[in-house]
Amino acid sequence: MSGPLYVPVLPAKQHACQAYRQLIPAVQAAVVPLWNLPPRAGAHPDALAVGVRDDLWRVRKAHRHHPAWVDCPFADEAQQSALAGALAADADVSPLRPVTGPHRSETHQAAMLEHARSTGSGLGIRLMMPGHWDDVPLPAVRDLIARVDPAVEADLLLDLGAVPADRTDAAKETRRALDALLPLFPWRTAAVLGGAFPDVTARLLELGSAVVPRLDWRVWTEVRSSRREFDSILAYGDYGADSTRGIARPPSTGKGGPPWGVLRYTTDESYVLVKVPTRGPDRAASVRAAARDILALPDFRGPAASGGETWLRDCAHGHGPQGTGNAGVWLRVGNIQHMTHVVRSLRP
Repeated sequence: MSGPLYVPVLPAKQHACQAYRQLIPAVQAAVVPLWNLPPRAGAHPDALAVGVRDDLWRVRKAHRHHPAWVDCPFADEAQQSALAGALAADADVSPLRPVTGPHRSETHQAAMLEHARSTGSGLGIRLMMPGHWDDVPLPAVRDLIARVDPAVEADLLLDLGAVPADRTDAAKETRRALDALLPLFPWRTAAVLGGAFPDVTARLLELGSAVVPRLDWRVWTEVRSSRREFDSILAYGDYGADSTRGIARPPSTGKGGPPWGVLRYTTDESYVLVKVPTRGPDRAASVRAAARDILALPDFRGPAASGGETWLRDCAHGHGPQGTGNAGVWLRVGNIQHMTHVVRSLRP
């Protein structure tokens, strides 16, 4: 494998940046995230510029000198312009690779192509394929890659979006898309990105917990088993411990919030979600009980597996309200255990 082993799609938010920073070095070295800036539609131009700079600063702090892609797929033109300006301002010191795609505006494409040319760090071409492979606009893809400077290395980021149970042909459609796309360009990396954890809803957790098959992982194993010529550049990707919808949420205002959250855990075959309250007199005890439920899973890997499992152990056996976390902590812990398990599963 010449490229990254694992490409998680992560939000440029504090909990995800902390999770990446807290991976052990051997795991972190195999991970090259695709950071998604949260949408900031309707913000005043000055506030928008500050928000985008803060998002990028957070990601740069997490990465230091390690490469990663950065994208704003939910942005309007104002935010796309702010991102282009912020990337250009730090072009000499940033390891971040710009991302564009055939559905982006001409202005955005031109800015990202120029940034890739001037920095030499590379370029991500993100193609959304939430359905069939022929939804991918091949003529527009050809036009876009024809404008890539010959000296620029480009990465294919094939994004399947969510992979629910009724998307039974996802692996077949992915193979067909790769067969059409991979010969078009000497890609540095070709990552297949699929929605991992399901969208968390009250209905999903009406019994207090849920166990959902890892359908995106099944798609990957089917795709990987059938590829030959391009195996050396093919990489697995998912949406970490969040859902495709959850990663698109605007930044939190810190006011209110739902009365419940979830603890997340990844096994070889399933995603486990356990509902926990975010407030109330029994909150801490309920969170500790949920952590004990995860520790009792036959597939729990033990407290030494990662910092995520260590936190779950400490939470389960602790006392009082300290150490039971909040929504941000639960996402951070979920991402640490998930990314660590994925990397170890991908290694021979």
